[in-house]
Amino acid sequence: QVQLVESGGGLVQAGGSLRLTCAASGLTFSTYVIGWFRQAPGKEREFVAAISSSGSIRYYGDPVKGRFAISRDNGKNTIYLQMVSLKPEDTAVYYCGATAAKSGSTWLEAGAYEYWGQGTQVTVSS
Repeated sequence: QVQLVESGGGLVQAGGSLRLTCAASGLTFSTYVIGWFRQAPGKEREFVAAISSSGSIRYYGDPVKGRFAISRDNGKNTIYLQMVSLKPEDTAVYYCGATAAKSGSTWLEAGAYEYWGQGTQVTVSS
């Protein structure tokens, strides 16, 4: 079956950096768009970043533009999210998702994703 497994979360001070990893199995990885979303307590799941199947197209949510970078290694079935200049408001559970949707406009919507990981906690202290 399809599995997405996130790792790399943790506790970091404001201004610090983390790199999240999403390892995928059970799907033809190179044909799926992968997105990162986050959810803070009491809030809806928020779009963070997405990368096309080839890696040539990337989208970012406004709160993370210029600070986060998404990349993928199709040979390793792995997605990365490099996060720098972290802020306390970045604190959330971060999830990776996979979608076969072709329209880039849908990649920002959590409902477009067919598969999800279990999430990894990121906590940024002030």
